[in-house]
Amino acid sequence: MQESSLAFLRTLLDTPGPSGFETAPARVWRTEAERFAADVSADVKGNSLAAVNPNATPRVMLAGHIDEIGLMIVHVDDEGFLFFSTIGGWDSQVLVGQRVIVLSSDGTVAGVIGKKAIHLIKKEDRDKVSKVSDLWIDIGATSREDALSRVQVGDPAVLSAAMQDLPGGRIVSRSIDDRIGAFVVLEALRLLAAEPPTAGVFAVATSQEEISWTGGGARTSATALEPAVAVVVDVTHATDHPDVEKKEVGDFRLGGGPVLSRGSAVNAVVFDLLVKTAAAEDIPYSVAAAPGYTGTDADSIHTAHHGIATGLVSIPSRYMHSPNEMVDLQDLENAARLLAGFARQITRDTDFIPR
Repeated sequence: MQESSLAFLRTLLDTPGPSGFETAPARVWRTEAERFAADVSADVKGNSLAAVNPNATPRVMLAGHIDEIGLMIVHVDDEGFLFFSTIGGWDSQVLVGQRVIVLSSDGTVAGVIGKKAIHLIKKEDRDKVSKVSDLWIDIGATSREDALSRVQVGDPAVLSAAMQDLPGGRIVSRSIDDRIGAFVVLEALRLLAAEPPTAGVFAVATSQEEISWTGGGARTSATALEPAVAVVVDVTHATDHPDVEKKEVGDFRLGGGPVLSRGSAVNAVVFDLLVKTAAAEDIPYSVAAAPGYTGTDADSIHTAHHGIATGLVSIPSRYMHSPNEMVDLQDLENAARLLAGFARQITRDTDFIPR
């Protein structure tokens, strides 16, 4: 990976932005896009868009959501402790003892997630799973008034876990899901800017996927763009670690290339073209079965407007929804190459109706 792209990735991953509060990472994304895209914009839903050949048809949408899971303050008690709810799906056990960054209107506020010490927990309760209601955030305040001088109810927070490099070209970060998808679609657009396609291609960093029971930014941006085809980039569970049943989930490995989904949300023509592109570009890949709901922006996009031909490309990731999600950088490069190669094959004659 180019050093400039790696630096961009690090900044993007480290910039806090949980669902509904993606403004800061979205600005980072748009600033990078302005270096090479023909048109860069944002919309009222918080989506960011960058285009190559914006006036050309057909339109190709490449979507990755830029939000991350997080926390939100719901109550401040008399002693200044902050009680919180979750933004997105958490395993509450990973929250215990973590450092946090509260995003207040005046800037960031450091804190830690507290819990009763093991010494004070009754013996019969020690094996019980910690619930969010058992936890609090301690920002070192001495009273409710002291705490409220720095934070407010409704302020979001993220875990304080910066990107780290590991041997073998692997990285860990709290926001791999799915800041990495927003990164890949923009890297694909960077490749297309250097060798423009026939079609108009739009990279979209979508908002609020982690809480998007009604479609989030993916549905609104797809409806506004009216693309002929869309490819969503998200993460999927890598199964190359202990205690995973491959017979139930599939066999997906870090460094094994992107994962292409087949199922009801995926257009058969798009899937076949992705496979063809991977073969032509000598890109390794795996196939995932997705018989119903995919849990990604693909579910919102393929039913948007009059229906949009949609594909789903996923990056294998270990330890999803934890402070240390892990991916292989080579998978990111291969996914970007796959999307760019796919987009270059789309013309006005491309027929996405399954026959």
